[in-house]
Parts: sequence; C-alpha cells; structure tokens
Amino acid sequence: MQEIIIQVMNQFGYFGVAFLIMIENVFPPIPSEVILTFGGFMTTYSELGIIGMIIAATIGSVLGALILYFIGRLLSVERLEKLVSGRLGKVLRLKPEDITKTEKWFLKRGYATIFFCRFIPLIRSLISIPAGSAKMKLPSFLILTTLGTLIWNIVLVCLGAALGDNWEMIAGILDSYSSVVVVILGIIFILAILIFVKKRFFPKNKNYSSDTEK
Repeated sequence: MQEIIIQVMNQFGYFGVAFLIMIENVFPPIPSEVILTFGGFMTTYSELGIIGMIIAATIGSVLGALILYFIGRLLSVERLEKLVSGRLGKVLRLKPEDITKTEKWFLKRGYATIFFCRFIPLIRSLISIPAGSAKMKLPSFLILTTLGTLIWNIVLVCLGAALGDNWEMIAGILDSYSSVVVVILGIIFILAILIFVKKRFFPKNKNYSSDTEK
C-alpha cells in the first residue's frame, strides 16, 4: 500500500496528493499519515512546496468529507425514524423519539465534535456521516472540517519536511497511535452495546422494587 501511495504522489504531484487524501477520507484504512509525511518529504527534493502540499491535502480532505456528508444526508433522520417505527424498531427496541433525541444531541454538541474529531484516526472520516444525517448546515460543516483538516495537514506535512529522509518515523508513530485509538474505540463500542442491551432488555423493575419496600 505504501509503495503505491508513494508512486502515485511521485507521478502526479499535488493532484495525486489531493486524490489520495480524498480516497483516504472515504476509505479510512488508507493511511493519511503516510501520504502527508511523505508529501512533506517530497518538498525537500522536488519542485513541490509545503504550502501547495497543504492546500492540495486540504482540498482532498474536504472533498472526501463532503462525499460522506451527502451519504449521511441519504440516511436522513426521517428515514431512520420510519425504519425504527416498523419491525426493525421492535427488534432493536428503539423508538422514533430515540432518533430525534440523538439528532438534537448532535446539533447541540456536534459543531465541536466535527472539529476535534479531525484529529482522531478513523473517526476523522466517519464523523461526516452523522453530520449529514443530522442535516448539519453545510457552511458550518465546511468551515469546521476545513479548519480541522488544515491543522492536521499543516502539522504532518511540516513534520515530514523537517525530518526529511526520516519521515517514516512519524508515520510509524502515528500508525501506533492509530492502533491504540482503534482498540479504545472497540472497547467503547463493546461497552456501549452492553449498556444498550442492559437498558433495553433488562430494565429495572420499578414496580417490583416499590412493592418490596412496602
């Protein structure tokens, strides 16, 4: 994978960087740390510049985020409510009100989430889907996404340029960081499922507890 990324960047320059970063946003397993740090290294031996590299990477990031945002729009809250109000909702023990509450929570806290999640591997891409589903205002989404990805790109491209031939060291560190994040997210996901199952299928019997107190 790394060899293909480097080959594309060497051959197509800024366009290759923008394309790869766009694909990385849609398919998170593609490592952005390799693209960005090697992109920074490229500026030390080619005609490509740091500013141009950052701009190309940011354009690619925003385009990829927009693709996932509009996929989220297809999975609108209204459609999810219709699905939940049917047989699927009974199986999952979900109500349309649950979807509405989730949407309100995202609209209340989602703006900060969109920005800060741009610094978390895997989540930095997938966060665009709930933003679209909750119909977050597109201008706000674009501004926060651009700012978050711009900072991420500046840091990694500049690190790659500063380290030169040792750019892979940063990629390796970030790869370990990504692995740790994935493990933590997996644990959180499992805990969330357990809590959900407990609340939905094993609710506390308030009537029973009140009768025992009497």
